[in-house]
Amino acid sequence: MEDLGILIIRLVLGLSFVGHGSQKLFGWFGGYGIKGTGGWMESVGIKPGAFMAALAGILEFVGGLLFTTGLFFTLGSAMIVIAMLGAMKVHLPNGYWADKGGIEYPFVIVAVAIGLALIGPGAYSM
Repeated sequence: MEDLGILIIRLVLGLSFVGHGSQKLFGWFGGYGIKGTGGWMESVGIKPGAFMAALAGILEFVGGLLFTTGLFFTLGSAMIVIAMLGAMKVHLPNGYWADKGGIEYPFVIVAVAIGLALIGPGAYSM
């Protein structure tokens, strides 16, 4: 049953990151693509915006794929953690709680990604 639990967490979190990366890279799922995301990043002081949008998109998309499949699982987990550390940097001035725009949500994702990296991807993985 533990392996099934790990699989469920990997699928939900990993595919969510694939979606977020797709928004940044390709403008899918209501996203703004590299240009639009890069413009927003520039507006909050993250420069160069287009490069950082592409970097975040790659970390999320590829990290999400690796995390979902369990292939190179530690690398995928690390990519998700790096992306979320960047998000935490943006949200840190707002404090901890998500309802105030704080770091709560990315912090929880970091904990899950690190925790599963330490446990491993489970039996249902590549």
